[in-house]
Amino acid sequence: MAEGRGRELLERLGESVLVADGAMGTMLYARGVYVNRCYDEVNLTQPDLVRGIHREYLAAGADLVETNTFGANRFKLQPFGLESRTLEINRRGAELAREVVGPRAFVVGSVGPLGRPLDPRRLQTEELLEAFAEQITGLCEGGVDALAIETQNNTAEMLVAVRAARRVAPDVPIIASATFAEEGRTLGGETPEQVALALGESVDVVGANCSEGPSDMLETVARLVTATTRPIAAMPNAGSPKLIDNRVVYLTSPEYLAEYARRFLHAGAALVGGCCGTTSAHIRATLAMVRSVKPQRVQVQVPAGAMEPAPALPPPTPTAAKSPFAAKLGRKFVVSVEVNPPHGFGVEKVLEHARALQAAGVDVVNVPDGPRASARMSPMSLAQVFRQELGLETVVHFTCRDRNLLGLQAELLGAHALGQRNVLVVTGDPPKLGDYPNLTAVYDVDSVGLVRIIADLNRGRDLAGTAIGTPTSLLVGVGANPGAVDFDREVARLAAKVEAGAEFVMTQPVYEPRLLERFLEAIKPWRVPVLVGILPLASYRNAEFLHHEVPGMQVPAEVRERLRQAPTGEDAAAVGVAVAREALRLTRGMVEGVYVMPPLGRIGAALKVLEVLED
Repeated sequence: MAEGRGRELLERLGESVLVADGAMGTMLYARGVYVNRCYDEVNLTQPDLVRGIHREYLAAGADLVETNTFGANRFKLQPFGLESRTLEINRRGAELAREVVGPRAFVVGSVGPLGRPLDPRRLQTEELLEAFAEQITGLCEGGVDALAIETQNNTAEMLVAVRAARRVAPDVPIIASATFAEEGRTLGGETPEQVALALGESVDVVGANCSEGPSDMLETVARLVTATTRPIAAMPNAGSPKLIDNRVVYLTSPEYLAEYARRFLHAGAALVGGCCGTTSAHIRATLAMVRSVKPQRVQVQVPAGAMEPAPALPPPTPTAAKSPFAAKLGRKFVVSVEVNPPHGFGVEKVLEHARALQAAGVDVVNVPDGPRASARMSPMSLAQVFRQELGLETVVHFTCRDRNLLGLQAELLGAHALGQRNVLVVTGDPPKLGDYPNLTAVYDVDSVGLVRIIADLNRGRDLAGTAIGTPTSLLVGVGANPGAVDFDREVARLAAKVEAGAEFVMTQPVYEPRLLERFLEAIKPWRVPVLVGILPLASYRNAEFLHHEVPGMQVPAEVRERLRQAPTGEDAAAVGVAVAREALRLTRGMVEGVYVMPPLGRIGAALKVLEVLED
């Protein structure tokens, strides 16, 4: 760790403008390191490649060279089996940069966001603090002069990273850069002014990087200048990426970036460079521009109200007013039955099932979203068919597996526009359990985070804090497993979902009423309506599969034995219905409703189970 070099860096930033390097990932990609690789591991496996990129930026005139460690934290390394080598990868990343630049430039340790699929508004602070501290320790052991806590889209997480840095290396300068979307806010909803004010004097340089191209970043820089006395850093992307011949290409030219570097300087920036898509050619052009102008710090008029806190969110629609199903919850024993979307586009068979359920007086039909990670018709499309053809109310499942944050919000807004009001939020089975085990899952958030996103939409704002006009009025349900192996964790997770905005619960199948009784006792302090899950087993083989191969499912040994002893398939199915009827009879007085999951789409079995409600 070079304390003296860090002090020199700050002194130079106070006297002149410095130029940072550009993208590391873009340069690695251009050299054949594709996106399915761990870029940080290249520090260990191809060190000469990393050294070569550092040399290019140094030759282009960069004053600051960042380490190849943007994603080198334990959480992002874990999918590659490298979490145990976090310290080594970071230490080596810093050493490689130091070996190349020597005293000619400053080495800055790159620290990106942790990338956990957490609720964006509820951070597990100690866990994050330890992860950041581990990475920063490795960087400091490798000899960095400063730290770049960059591409941060949530001020709360950024502040945790700053705390970790101050704990590990209190004298090492910190460059803290947030990433802002086109609307001028972070993913967490903060404006540039709010980010600068939150950071206060805890960091040495405040800046923006990534997401924005040069044009959009100019306004961000101008707004940051008015909100802090700290030096300002500007590291834009080279525009927006394009896919050309199966390669990701950024189209912003070095000359264009250099022109905006001049504008950044006149707006008050003290450190300029590049992020995604920028190369040594961009940095060389930027350096030439910096040398040709005399930068000056100016005050820019901030739009009225920009420094004011975001207005209070309007109150959500009362639960009972959201849908007919919502109005029944807690007022009568409600009945829901699951109908899986078809594998193709034909809906005749599922319509037949839905008609039978409607005739039986079922209150609402549940439509799963890619159950068992299989490819099926969109649940939203099938729900629309049920509404149009039958006037049937539905609960549509939303999983976190298949869509990023933008896609989830777009789908939810579209669902509301089409008249859908009831949703069940689930994290979703991983692809490896289904028909496409090699697919990539998204999981930007888990179910807790998605519930909170819906709660925000119900108050009239998206996740970035942007007003959406009239608030949505979505009824939010979640899943829970009364028989979970880690019972305390299951209860704590459900508590987090309810705190985030969940309004009802549908459980995994229950075969032992005592487990449901224990579960209901545990959630009594914050109880919301609960629909007990009932699944009439189709056969011994069906029971064994569910028990051993489906996450979250437990079928008691005595139930599986009863099915095994059944002489025929029809007898086994009858046993499955009898077990389900018994479970429903014993639990109906404990809960607000029932959620029946027909085995293999056998609606007749579900209807036989529901006959017990007539007794």
